[in-house]
Amino acid sequence: MYNRNLTPLIFLIAIIMMVSLACNLPAQATRNASPVQPEPAVPVENNFQVTPSPPGPPSATNTPFVTHVDFPSSSTTSGKIVYDVESSGTAPEKRAPYGDNYDIYRIERPFMQNMDYIPDMDIVTYNVRITDGWVYVSIQLIGSNPNNELGIHYGVEIDTDLDGGAEFIIWSNPPYSAEWSTQGVQVFADQNKDTGGSSATRSEAPLSGDGYETKVFDSGIGNDPDLAWVRTNAGQGATIQFVFKESLSGSSFLLGVLADAGLKDVTRMYYNDRFTEEEAGSPEKDEQYYPLKELYAFDNACREAYGFEATGYEPLLCPREEPTRPPRGPRPTEPVPEEPPSECQPPPGGCPFGWAGEPDCYCIPG
Repeated sequence: MYNRNLTPLIFLIAIIMMVSLACNLPAQATRNASPVQPEPAVPVENNFQVTPSPPGPPSATNTPFVTHVDFPSSSTTSGKIVYDVESSGTAPEKRAPYGDNYDIYRIERPFMQNMDYIPDMDIVTYNVRITDGWVYVSIQLIGSNPNNELGIHYGVEIDTDLDGGAEFIIWSNPPYSAEWSTQGVQVFADQNKDTGGSSATRSEAPLSGDGYETKVFDSGIGNDPDLAWVRTNAGQGATIQFVFKESLSGSSFLLGVLADAGLKDVTRMYYNDRFTEEEAGSPEKDEQYYPLKELYAFDNACREAYGFEATGYEPLLCPREEPTRPPRGPRPTEPVPEEPPSECQPPPGGCPFGWAGEPDCYCIPG
């Protein structure tokens, strides 16, 4: 027989069970789910001086904000002009006129491997002006478009100990603007001293090494956010212009410039130590290794001395003229010393028939 008094009790128990089940479900789901791990923090590298880094263009993403304190002048006068061999006159003949001396790292190759000429990387002159703690380096090119589609890199090599192996290279990455900018400017150091090998005045290829292996500045990131800048078309003689702080170079140094649209790899410099001349080829038609092969689209200029008087024997120094000497005239006539008077003299009245001089010393008898 059905007991009506049990119905409310059963209904109450059912409600209690449903409420209990509903409360336990989220807790159970939370206990069974895998815990969410926080993403690891990405370290921000802002001191390249102690951390070797491979070369390459600055990253376009996650670029840190850089606050500049010191700004270079918008105008500066020119310094002493240094001339380089240029190839515009012989370019239609697909050759350099001269100036490519492979052993001493004097490279004149503003050509592709098929000997097509690249005027926007052919260096004509450069000049250096040091003022107010800044070093301005102006490079004049045959062409007028540093933003050439080849993606030309320009550079300034600084030799602080004057041994031919440079300690620093200031390396620019396109695109370039008409205003001073640190964007795309990098500075690399050679801390293990292998640029140039054991001698900068001869090719030691094939030589292993890592060239400028340590990045110390990258688009304003480094110990000094204002260390190096670049701009383009800054006036006559300055198709591409760099400026850097004198604290990088010190007060005395050798400096040279380059343009690179080929290998573009600072860790393989100097290039003449990485390839034999046969592997590299030659831009001069009268050379046995013509045309260009592994080393192409590269131009550099001789190095000039700044802050000291060069002896002329510094490696990779620009040629010096031999000192001119005055014309050689006749040797001066030396005076003939006077002889003392002889004691063999005729008598005061003379000799009527003559005097027999030395060694007889007597009057000739009549």
